[in-house]
Amino acid sequence: MLAALAAVESPEDMRVVEQLFTKGDVNAKASQAGQTALMLAVSHGRMDMVQALLAQGAEVNLQDDEGSTALMCASEHGHAEIVRLLLAQPDCDATLTDSDESTALSIALEAGHHDIAVLLYAHANFCKGQTGVCDSSCVQCFPYNDKQVT
Repeated sequence: MLAALAAVESPEDMRVVEQLFTKGDVNAKASQAGQTALMLAVSHGRMDMVQALLAQGAEVNLQDDEGSTALMCASEHGHAEIVRLLLAQPDCDATLTDSDESTALSIALEAGHHDIAVLLYAHANFCKGQTGVCDSSCVQCFPYNDKQVT
């Protein structure tokens, strides 16, 4: 799990980290608070590790002992690009609530991250439409949905 916080200074370093991720369960939870490697990487703003963990099958909707998700962590810590990346994951559920009944949107607002709150609001109300899944037309999740805006 701590590999998610490793310093990666070269492509070779990243290959080593990716290899470590394949050797274990990327969705394992810490025994004390129940956080996952994805939650740790998100909280520390480690976009490279978040991408690597997602590529290895990290589940975006897992909740820790207090009900927090990786999206909630990114929203609380003000990591807008990571929020975009998580929202672009097909199974990301921005409506999950923690033990205080807070959502990623309410957490972003409480933390004063209004830019993230706008992303979350737009995603929930405009991006998913009838299908409930973020599709390639979602500008809020750009550039992680492969849609190019010109």
